[in-house]
Amino acid sequence: MTKLSFHPAAVIFDMDGLMLDTERLTIPLWDEAGKKFGYRITYDTVLRMVGISSQRARAVLLEALGDDFPYEKVHDEFRLLCKREYKKGIPHKKGLDFLLDRLTAAKLPLGVATSTHRETAMEMLEKAGILERFAAVTSGDEVENGKPAPDIFLLAAQKLGTPPSACAGFEDSPAGLQGLHAAGIRSVFIKDVIDPSPEVLATVWRRYDDLFEAAELFS
Repeated sequence: MTKLSFHPAAVIFDMDGLMLDTERLTIPLWDEAGKKFGYRITYDTVLRMVGISSQRARAVLLEALGDDFPYEKVHDEFRLLCKREYKKGIPHKKGLDFLLDRLTAAKLPLGVATSTHRETAMEMLEKAGILERFAAVTSGDEVENGKPAPDIFLLAAQKLGTPPSACAGFEDSPAGLQGLHAAGIRSVFIKDVIDPSPEVLATVWRRYDDLFEAAELFS
């Protein structure tokens, strides 16, 4: 068990790939959407888009596929494919409910900071049955600069009424971990599909294999 000298006053969570097991479901859908318009979108290209804002994701795709790449059309098709997939249910990551139960029992305010646009994020959290767990949801379209900038985490802390330095943040992506560090928020890394660089890992406060293990932080 990890003994802490710091005890968070509030906790901020990423959504996709951290709480909801969506990345593995949706990564192949980018290629499926691209094929409709005559483009192949490789797995490695999509990995570069994980955890970042839609504006930065657009730049990644234009760099990989050329300035003529019809991002808006492919993105709209991707979202339709995601909605189709989510109708089957949105799976939770291992230990999510256990961890949220523990945090709720500890009466810690909880927030979400996701690069996903608000309308989609709220719909996903509701379908996953966890929306009511959170005092505040902060989405990518609420800030000027997406992850890895700190903006979304600073706004999330503000909504929770807690200084960033008193928060802990859970993330699975390098961009999210960088954003937490820049915001002055202690980060908890739970790996999903990407291994952060050693430089990013050096900024991490705690690291666990899954959310169930991470619950020890609040025992």
